[in-house]
Amino acid sequence: MGRNYRLPKERRLWAMVIWLVVCGAAALPGGEQPLSRIAIESATLAFDDSVHVKASPLVLGLKGENSGWVEVEFFHPNPSSDDWIGVFSPANFSDAICEPENNRQQPPVLCTAPIKYQFAKFRNNGYTKSGKGNLKLQLINQREDFSFALFSGGLMKPKLIAVSNMVTFVNPKAPVYPRLAQGKSWNEMTITWTSGYDIKEAVPFVEWGEKDRPRFLSPAGTLTFDKNSMCGAPARTVGWRHPGYIHTSFLKELWPDSKYTYRLGHRLPNGTNIWSKLYSFKASPYPGQDSLQQVVIFGDMGKAEADGSNEFNDFQPGSLNTTNQIIRDLENIDMVVHIGDICYANGYLSQWDQFTSQIEPIASTIPYMIGSGNHERDWPGTGSFYGNLDSGGECGVPVQTVFYTPAENRAKFWYATDYGMFRFCIANTEEDWRPGTEQYKFIEQCLSSVDRQKQPWLIFLAHRVLGYSSCTYYETEGTFEEPMGREALQELWQKHKVDLAFYGHVHNYERTCPVYQSQCVADASDHYSGPFKATTHVVVGGAGASIADSEFTTSNIQWSHFRDFDFGFVKLTAFNHSSLLFEYKKSRDGNVYDHFTISRDYRDILACSIDNCPRTTLAT
Repeated sequence: MGRNYRLPKERRLWAMVIWLVVCGAAALPGGEQPLSRIAIESATLAFDDSVHVKASPLVLGLKGENSGWVEVEFFHPNPSSDDWIGVFSPANFSDAICEPENNRQQPPVLCTAPIKYQFAKFRNNGYTKSGKGNLKLQLINQREDFSFALFSGGLMKPKLIAVSNMVTFVNPKAPVYPRLAQGKSWNEMTITWTSGYDIKEAVPFVEWGEKDRPRFLSPAGTLTFDKNSMCGAPARTVGWRHPGYIHTSFLKELWPDSKYTYRLGHRLPNGTNIWSKLYSFKASPYPGQDSLQQVVIFGDMGKAEADGSNEFNDFQPGSLNTTNQIIRDLENIDMVVHIGDICYANGYLSQWDQFTSQIEPIASTIPYMIGSGNHERDWPGTGSFYGNLDSGGECGVPVQTVFYTPAENRAKFWYATDYGMFRFCIANTEEDWRPGTEQYKFIEQCLSSVDRQKQPWLIFLAHRVLGYSSCTYYETEGTFEEPMGREALQELWQKHKVDLAFYGHVHNYERTCPVYQSQCVADASDHYSGPFKATTHVVVGGAGASIADSEFTTSNIQWSHFRDFDFGFVKLTAFNHSSLLFEYKKSRDGNVYDHFTISRDYRDILACSIDNCPRTTLAT
């Protein structure tokens, strides 16, 4: 259950903002993304020769690394507690010619936000007296060089007073941050990565194969997008940064459970190949294969900085813990499903690189499947079901380019994927899901078409809570769900005997009893056996973004069994066709805090394989 505490007065306003966001209300512009606190378009130039900033080393990636640490030393003779260091890329950011928002305004002096920032006094206790300080900041390869700028005047009235020397990677254009994803068939793996090479500069491909076997070369397609693809600010203004070139290759006819190695390549016009380091993955099991299969599920992870920069109201303090726990257990995980609110870039495009770098140890090794959330898609007048500003003007373009999904239409973002004994039906709550819509037909098709003899474990996933949540906000709405959620879908879940339904959006953890029409069909337990009774619904939106400062409802909710205010994720382990283990783990220590097992006689499930499960009701 959640902790009970009262916030200090100075934090209550921000607690209210986060409460609205976490529990389902539309996000307030600038309420979450740390970079949005900087009024960079209001910056002025106030260069001072007595101020200096120096960064070292000058070159990173000498041994092929895609990240590195830089020490930034600085001196300001008139220091202030609100001085800050911004990391900019490209390094000559102050030379850019900015466009005015309208003809009546003068163009701003600076028109690009930093990639990250930190206050000069951070871990420099004597800075406000001596004016001397140093910061250790981590950089990742993002296709351009970097510089470090010292600002006075705080975040709202920044004055640029000094810029450091340039720092660069050996090859800024190198192929980086591979992301694996299931293809449209069980024996296909897709590899997506980012580079600085346009298709006219170099030809992208993947070299791959089994150990001590012949190597294959598979071509890759290349996508990118420009500022005009963005729907509004800040994505079209201070948050814009060129995303580089996104390449995707399809590795086909893989042998089940076989281990493959691969490396990313770009062939230059002179015949030289640019290579990434060597990676490896294990191919998917054959559908229905009776073997140990383990999947991690969570939502709303976001990104965080290992150097402590960009922290704002602890909005994403759990993100690194979740990432690190998964990395530690990676040998015991076959796939990850991240159900929306991916990195909270919110229109600051540099953050997509930051996120793909953070998850690289995971996504380069096992399939990293994603769903769409409000912070990727929502923007007024662009076709999203909700007309709010949560995407920061991205309107779904970056996420559907940076990540591959086996959807028939990647912009729609709903799809089915099978992994061994699992069938996952991933819905998109930023598009209409109600009866009569295209998505409703997909959901019905996904649930009804599964061969339960091969995939006995049927899982439904969506970002917003279409099932059950006892979040206080939903209580005030009188729904305990996303409005119009389960009313449209609960008959399908019950009819097709969906084992589990997962949601994000609400930044906490909650598990229900097996529930149908808001009534427990069976008592909540740590072990279920026998025929299917009803779907168990799970909110698992506490992977990294700020957990709710408000409590769950104090009302007595029959179907709510286990609640937790902490960062965490779920791991599913299918031992065979009739035994499943569910574990909720906290990100801080990786220990299990909630669990249950299912041991099921599947004769009733097999009756659904030809879509003839009888409908039922609890009405008397």
